[in-house]
Amino acid sequence: MRRTGFDQIIITGKCDALIYLLITDHGPQFVDCPDCAGMTVLETTRAIRSAHRDWNLQVAAIGPAGEHCVLFSSIVSSGNRVCGRTGMGAVMGSKNLKAIAVTGTRSVEVAEPLAFLALTEEVRNAIAGHPEYETRYALGTTQLMSGLHRLGILPTRHFQHGVCDYLDQISGEQLAKTYKVKNKACFNCNVHCSRYYVCGDVEAEGPEFETLCSFTSRIGSDDLKFALEMNYTLNQLGMDSLSTAEVIGWLMECQQRGLVRPEELDGVTLDWGDIETVRRLVDMIAHRQGIGARLADGATKFSQSFGEEAQALVMQVKGLDIICGDPRGIKAYGLTYAVASRGADHLRAEPYFELTEQTEVAEQRFGTAKAADRLAEEGKAALVTYSEKIALLTDCLTMCKNIGLCMDILNFELVAELLTAGTGMQYTATSIERAMAEATELDYELNRRFGVVPEDDTLPDRFQNEPLAEGPTKGATVDIQKMVDEYNALHRRR
Repeated sequence: MRRTGFDQIIITGKCDALIYLLITDHGPQFVDCPDCAGMTVLETTRAIRSAHRDWNLQVAAIGPAGEHCVLFSSIVSSGNRVCGRTGMGAVMGSKNLKAIAVTGTRSVEVAEPLAFLALTEEVRNAIAGHPEYETRYALGTTQLMSGLHRLGILPTRHFQHGVCDYLDQISGEQLAKTYKVKNKACFNCNVHCSRYYVCGDVEAEGPEFETLCSFTSRIGSDDLKFALEMNYTLNQLGMDSLSTAEVIGWLMECQQRGLVRPEELDGVTLDWGDIETVRRLVDMIAHRQGIGARLADGATKFSQSFGEEAQALVMQVKGLDIICGDPRGIKAYGLTYAVASRGADHLRAEPYFELTEQTEVAEQRFGTAKAADRLAEEGKAALVTYSEKIALLTDCLTMCKNIGLCMDILNFELVAELLTAGTGMQYTATSIERAMAEATELDYELNRRFGVVPEDDTLPDRFQNEPLAEGPTKGATVDIQKMVDEYNALHRRR
């Protein structure tokens, strides 16, 4: 996009018919595309590239789920890079905007090329020399399947358990050994942590941990092939894997407990690991067919048709479904879910540091060694406050949080040097940290204007009052109000 000469794209209004937006050096152009209706993401990408005879066109598209305004539909770039959460695909679908395609030839100037190159080499070497580099290269985020299982916090049967008896059948190691063909990377990254796999008729990239867990242990399935199929299917339909798995996993538990009857679901019966029914429901949701039309509004909204007990079983904060990390065993993540502006998500802070056991660094940065203890609540407000600034900084730099934040590569001093050399404007560590803190507060204030109240900064009852019954995190719950109060005090909020 930058090579087209544009820094930002803002789209308002709605088209009367399906179109895509083409942006080149010559400016923007709306292109009618009736033939793209109902196409998957890859089909759309190929059709647009073919129409312009340009296979370097970068395309961000929606699939059928976005066209049908599924409230958790996604936008997918280059066929595999997914903007999955919060239903951004539905926003495009509501505008009859099938895709945005960009191609440009303009140069992007760097103020001090030699200084900038030296700094980027420093970053590259820090990544390549990191002790986690080899594992991240080999397994990517799927390493978390085994890692969270060992900690006793791998979501299993909709967070009723934290350990999974059939972990070896669905692990990242099993995926790498059986189906991975080669490594792939996001643009310009030297970790190459993504995986390209072949599984039967499916050839695709991924899955990341969240999708792998969502369609195995989270819904009680031991079928790795099915998870790989769902990874491809959801990406091409343009639908968020976490929210899809939540509405399905929630229904499974509700039927287990007799809270939702088959006759209330057009006769659908769901049991743990019932992949045939899951496959059918996913297609119905994407096209809003039958009961899928109601499930397409998500678990929070759909649950309001049932009693309070069923509603309480939805694993969400502020309406956004929780990721595949049980906060009973990672307390800083629990705080992040509670206070994040968009709901139960880790990407507003990603406090991975609490898993490192770096107690001396914790003492220096956050004033207590407990910040590096995943089961402690002390010091987590300071950790999350720091992490949310670094997380936002990685977003501003369009860098991966797995690298910039989790591998502890970025800091305010380094970024100040990078931005100064890159833009020619003077940045300091202090000015950058202050900007990140101010942006976080503006986010908070905007939420309040939209009606989000302090009582919304919490966690589902399960995590506060139902201890895990087995594994290394046995007996743990989360005192979320204690951590939220400490967090608000640090931010000087009432």
